[in-house]
Amino acid sequence: MTFMQSLAAAWQKNDSLLCVGLDPDPAKFPAHLQGRDDAIFEFCKTIIDSTADLVCSFKPQIAYFAARRAEDQLEALIDHIHATHPGIPVILDAKRGDIGSTAEQYAVEAFERFKADAITVNPYMGRDSVEPYLAWPDKGVILLCRTSNPGGSDLQFLDVGGEKLFERVARLVASEWNTTGQCALVVGATFPAEIARVRQLTGDLPLLVPGIGAQGGDIEATVRAGKTANGTGLMINSSRAILYAGKDEAFGAAARAAARETRDAINRHR
Repeated sequence: MTFMQSLAAAWQKNDSLLCVGLDPDPAKFPAHLQGRDDAIFEFCKTIIDSTADLVCSFKPQIAYFAARRAEDQLEALIDHIHATHPGIPVILDAKRGDIGSTAEQYAVEAFERFKADAITVNPYMGRDSVEPYLAWPDKGVILLCRTSNPGGSDLQFLDVGGEKLFERVARLVASEWNTTGQCALVVGATFPAEIARVRQLTGDLPLLVPGIGAQGGDIEATVRAGKTANGTGLMINSSRAILYAGKDEAFGAAARAAARETRDAINRHR
């Protein structure tokens, strides 16, 4: 199945719009994993196995693995998800953005080396920097649009010919770049009014929404602003609030409880 097909199936099968972000910080791991060479893999594997039936996707952030020379553990984790929890798509959160020839290599890294189902991409360099990812029509290409960090307004709110830059990105992606139906957008939960505007501009285009939980985004406002007519259309990401819900050997159970609570809170407003 394509990324979009897998995502739609997971929305339905797991009755979930929750995406669990995998941002492993060994300093926050339970004591029994401290110092192990495979600690990142084992920590994330436990999170994955504890929450897979409650999510629509997983989103490993590549920096947390690369900074600790743990790319091999990331490869193993994605293989584990595909083998053990088939149908749950994996989004490689890499936010790549470079000229075409370099983007081609980043696409190979994401889709051949790591076997991710989708990747986050920075659209700042324009369409030709995105096209190498679009050459993989079964994969998802999720472009930054209105990010959850306060500094995003420095550029994303600039006026460009009578519209804000984030609106231009949303409109371009939905109307011109999404020729193969594989695009989605990143819009932060910390800005529900902008979520609603992006939804207005893009129809049913899927939105990856970071910013709930530790970043303070409001679940009800996010869902009401971003859901499609059939109550889907969103991948609402939570990372730290789920990953570090527990501090001891039962951290998997604590993560599951936090994920269930978040999924159910989302569903109350669908």
